[in-house]
Amino acid sequence: MECRRYEFELLADYFQFYLWDAGATPQAPEDYTEDDIRRRIKTAAHVVVVQPVRNMKVPVELDVCDTDPGCVAADWDHVAECSIELSSGRLQVHECTGGAALDLQFAPGTYRVRVQFSGLDTLSEDGVDGEDRYRITLWPGSPVPITIVKQWPGTVAD
Repeated sequence: MECRRYEFELLADYFQFYLWDAGATPQAPEDYTEDDIRRRIKTAAHVVVVQPVRNMKVPVELDVCDTDPGCVAADWDHVAECSIELSSGRLQVHECTGGAALDLQFAPGTYRVRVQFSGLDTLSEDGVDGEDRYRITLWPGSPVPITIVKQWPGTVAD
């Protein structure tokens, strides 16, 4: 198994950032349910919305692997999985109100997505500071619905 890791920070304005197929001109969903918020991810055609616990700059790692590297859910506060269709093969990790934090070219196709959240209980009372971090893992795979591997029991006040 081979993986490439990309590490960066991005602004999680409105408590969200996106993975999307830049060549498909995706539209981020705007209709959120309580289940969407609890899951901390939401999907639409050619886009995955990741919902961090801070409305600030957050650290993100993106691992791109040739197969599923597995996950030890006990090491994370929250783990969710889904898939994304990259018809053009051009993946962007995109800020909600800013630009692309990362722009990568892939072979066109369907990819599995695992989003792992940690440090969710470390936020300061005002929600500005924290040791939260987010790891996203992508690998080629069949389409799947959103699956929560591990549910974080906490909540974050807006």
